[in-house]
Amino acid sequence: MVDFSLWDIFRNLLLALRWTVALSLIAFVGGGFMGLLLLLTRLSQSKVLQIFVKAYVQVFQGTPLLMQLFLAYFGMALIGIETSAWLAASVALTLYTSAFLAEIWRGCVEAIPKGQWEASQSLALSLSEQLRYVILPQAFKIAIPPTVGFLVQVIKGTALASVIGFVELTKAGTMITNATFKPFLVYSCVAILYFALCFPVSYFAKHLERKVKRGHA
Repeated sequence: MVDFSLWDIFRNLLLALRWTVALSLIAFVGGGFMGLLLLLTRLSQSKVLQIFVKAYVQVFQGTPLLMQLFLAYFGMALIGIETSAWLAASVALTLYTSAFLAEIWRGCVEAIPKGQWEASQSLALSLSEQLRYVILPQAFKIAIPPTVGFLVQVIKGTALASVIGFVELTKAGTMITNATFKPFLVYSCVAILYFALCFPVSYFAKHLERKVKRGHA
């Protein structure tokens, strides 16, 4: 057993917290970009592309993130791609995030009153012009709160990356627990750090939601 002080535990957990934040940002930014492409594909007039996006979303929403991490880690190696826990976790979380953001944003687009679509059609705008100048700017305001709120789920989802060997906050907590035999103390510190990371994001999302509601009122 290694004799770690409380500061030693916190210091090592803070070092691991960097990778939790980095993985969350990669998943959120990459998933946001892919989610926007999926949304635009879903709004296209191609039935085949719409079916593809629906199936994509259903697959990633209907299967556990843990299983997606395993499939990414072992699947890429199976097809000859040299992989690592970092790469597999980034890919799996990005795909997972893209599916949920695409669905969140689709709901925001559908929340735009039908009259807005009809008004833009009366101006002889094409579908892309309708989306660019009329629909998406309005949907963007509605989408900000749930999008920011989903970031909390992404942050917490990074904890599952520990099962494929990615050393983030949870994995570091397990390693320190194995060295110190102080599971309650170590995991209490892990919980505090997750809370410190997620609470400001949750609070900001609720603040934005109230602001959007006041704007609509």
